[in-house]
Amino acid sequence: MTKADIVNRVANATGVTKLETEILVDGFFKTISEALAEGEHFEIRGFGTFKVKQRKPRIARNPRTGEPVPLDVHYVPTFKPSRELRAMIDEKMKSKK
Repeated sequence: MTKADIVNRVANATGVTKLETEILVDGFFKTISEALAEGEHFEIRGFGTFKVKQRKPRIARNPRTGEPVPLDVHYVPTFKPSRELRAMIDEKMKSKK
């Protein structure tokens, strides 16, 4: 699903114009991105939690040459789905079979 698909679904479900919906969706994504960049976590009850995790420095390998490549500490965004979301997905996927 793309951002355009999200905009279309929300616009159709709410009756709000696609332009207004796109502005809201962009604002929502920007808010999440900025919060994560500031080191905050972002929780949406019943959906899940977005966090930033620190990855330790390590030595990786270049897959082409096999040379060791040092990697510094870096930060990655993570998402942990809520129990409700996991249960809903499990139920829907099982009913498809």
